[in-house]
Amino acid sequence: MTRHFPEDRRAMGLAGAETVFDPSATSRGLSGHLWRLEQPAAAVTGEYFAGAINRVGGEEPDDDDFYGTSHFAGPEARSVGEVASDKETEPVVRDPDPAEPREVRDRRRFHRDPAPGARTPLTAP
Repeated sequence: MTRHFPEDRRAMGLAGAETVFDPSATSRGLSGHLWRLEQPAAAVTGEYFAGAINRVGGEEPDDDDFYGTSHFAGPEARSVGEVASDKETEPVVRDPDPAEPREVRDRRRFHRDPAPGARTPLTAP
């Protein structure tokens, strides 16, 4: 997924994705505040679970300091479990309700009732 482009995220939701993973290697200071906002926003817009994966630690020769904080967000923008460490590598295992994306889609109808012609430019090959 491309984190900063909501069109990709929306297209995946329209195609029926229930979980979308967003692997990243982003350093402190670059976009930590965006990381915490973009994932729940993607989950809401796509009406799916967003799995945000970011590495932890440094890398030579640049001495980048990757901030970790991997997490999952649900289609209602709520966290699924705790946010992972920003210092230590750790597995992030979550058990979300697999019915939630469908229930949210049925209730909101964002994907079912778009404005006429609204999807064509987004989903065209």
